[in-house]
Amino acid sequence: MNKIPFMKFSGAGNDFVIINNLESIVDSTDTNFVKKVCARRMSVGADGVLLVEKAYGIGTGMSRLPEETADVDFRMRYFNADGGEVETCGNGARCISKFAYLNGIVSEKMRFLTNAGIYEAEIVGDNVKVRMSDATDIRLNVPLQLKDGVHTVGFANSGVPHVVFFVNDLEGTDVFDMGQQTRYHADFKPAGTNANFIRIQSSERLDIRTYERGVEDETLACGTGSIASAIVAAALGKVTSPVSVKTASGVVLKIHFDMSNGEPKNVYLEGDARVIYAGELTTDAWNY
Repeated sequence: MNKIPFMKFSGAGNDFVIINNLESIVDSTDTNFVKKVCARRMSVGADGVLLVEKAYGIGTGMSRLPEETADVDFRMRYFNADGGEVETCGNGARCISKFAYLNGIVSEKMRFLTNAGIYEAEIVGDNVKVRMSDATDIRLNVPLQLKDGVHTVGFANSGVPHVVFFVNDLEGTDVFDMGQQTRYHADFKPAGTNANFIRIQSSERLDIRTYERGVEDETLACGTGSIASAIVAAALGKVTSPVSVKTASGVVLKIHFDMSNGEPKNVYLEGDARVIYAGELTTDAWNY
C-alpha cells in the first residue's frame, strides 16, 4: 500500500493537508486526489491541499524564471477542496512556511514562489509573518445587486478576488446565501469571487466572516480576505495599519501595510500556524 507523508495544519481555523512534493510523489494534475483527501468524514478532511514543490526545472512548468526570482526556496501550490488550483491562500502561506521550516527545507526566513508572485516569510515565535503581494484592482462604493436589493461594496484583489460588505449585525448576516450570490454574480464572471462581511470595531480592529469560492461555504478564516477587507476599509478611511482582524474562529490576524495615495504597499499577514498532527496517507484516503 502506497503511503504519502503529510502534516495537517490549521491557520486561524483554515485547515490544510500539506505534503512535501519536492520529489513529485503526488501528481499535481490529479484533482480527484485533492477532492477525496479533503472530504470530511471520508478522509483527512481539509479546506485545501498545499504542496511544497521545486520552484523551477523539469516537470514544474516553470523551466526558467527571471533573474530576480532565482533565489526562491520552493514553490507553493494551493488547491481548494473542490480540486481547483487557485492563485494563493494567505493562511495557507503561513502554514506552508511553518511546514517547510519544521521539515528542514528552509531556515527561519524564506522566499517562495506562488501563482500570485513571490512571498517572503519569517518564523516569529509561534506565529508566521508573510509579506504578500500588493493588492490590486481596488474599487470603492460599488453598487452590487443581490436578491434583497442593492448593496454598496468594496473590492480588492489580494492575490485572489474579494468583495467586501460592511455590516452592523455580523452574527445575523446570512453569509452563505449572500456569499453564494456574490461568488457567482455576473459582475465577477468567469472566475467568480470570494465574499467578506466585516464590522468595524475601531480604527485598528474589525471582525470578519468569509464565504470562500472553491470551498463553496463559509470558512472559519481567510487570510487574503482579511487583507482585502483591511485595505478596502483603510482606503475608505475607516481603519489604519496595523489592523487586527478577528476571524470567525476567534483567532486574530494582524494585517500590516503602507497606504500611499490610496495604494497599499508592503502588505504583511501575521498569525498562527499550528501543527494539528502528522501522519501518512494510505491509498484508502483517496481511493473510494
